[in-house]
Amino acid sequence: MRRQQLRAPHAGSLAEALRNLLAVQSQEFAYARWTLAQRCQPHAGVNAADVEQAVADGTVLRTHILRPTWHFVHRDDLGWLMGLSADRLHQGNKGMYRQTGLDQEAAARSGHVLARAVEGGAHKTREELAAILGAAGLPSKGLAFIYQLMHAEISRILVSGTPVRSAGGALKQTYALFDERVTGTADGPLTGTDREQALGRLALRYFASRGPATVKDCAAWSGLTMKDVNLGLTVARELSPGTLGAASFDGLEFHLASEDVGGFSGPPQETALPRVDLIQCYDEYVMGYSQSRHFLGGKAPYFPEDNSPLHVVLVDGRLAGWWRHAFTNGVCELDIRMDRPTTPDEDIALDAEVERYGRFLGLPTKRA
Repeated sequence: MRRQQLRAPHAGSLAEALRNLLAVQSQEFAYARWTLAQRCQPHAGVNAADVEQAVADGTVLRTHILRPTWHFVHRDDLGWLMGLSADRLHQGNKGMYRQTGLDQEAAARSGHVLARAVEGGAHKTREELAAILGAAGLPSKGLAFIYQLMHAEISRILVSGTPVRSAGGALKQTYALFDERVTGTADGPLTGTDREQALGRLALRYFASRGPATVKDCAAWSGLTMKDVNLGLTVARELSPGTLGAASFDGLEFHLASEDVGGFSGPPQETALPRVDLIQCYDEYVMGYSQSRHFLGGKAPYFPEDNSPLHVVLVDGRLAGWWRHAFTNGVCELDIRMDRPTTPDEDIALDAEVERYGRFLGLPTKRA
């Protein structure tokens, strides 16, 4: 939790929090905003509007990357990260490309239409792009439409633009031209030494922010092969000697910051135990691991039944319940369901976390 900045020392800004984690899963946009803000220093006062503004100005970009699914990525990192993983993303989508008729010719044509639609800062919503594609005789709905957009993202044509508000007040994603929003863009897939260096950067950033973690954890998170991750670790040690170390326990080898190999003995806890955290179900504290996720103490993410909440309540870092938010007449109500009755101290800690979430939203917040 300390390495992920859910505990002190926290990030000085939301950009710093994102750079530390490299990529943050964000298909649940409203909750993903909180993922960045809760890792920032309390006095920084980062709130929902700050995250939305960072997405609007392009500091934080939201696109399909890694496994693939929606992720937040800093604009300085998306170019090389896409150059490292685009081929594997396209390979993983080949079946759906065939199913939706998106062959090389169709992808080139739709990519050209989409690029022309958003160039010059003319950011468009999904609905606007559907109308433009339809007018060009291309699919404008269903999976065929969705995979045209995803293909264009992975091909460095589209990326997230400035969000807009719908008539009902909901924040809507827009698309922009990749080259107008992303710095350090590669022309195509990284090869040779460039690719090895990128693998090293990824391994260094992943294990420094999520360690202790295994090679298999990193491979599942990044979409890379275990062979690539092992190569990345070798290069990472050359790029930054002494930064990463290794330790064995539970019959597995874990990689982590070298200073933590002997155990952490840093500053005292910022608050007395217990500590309650409300995190999204796709938070990197959950999704950053696969082989070692069982240390969380429960099953997450999971598919809820009977309309139960999806997001995760942690007590002292371990899964203890589920939550979600709802908005009624300008008030945020949190539906929180614990796995067991809370102690009086845990109840106080839970109320403090609810209050912190309310400050982030800038709304009165209460437990439903």
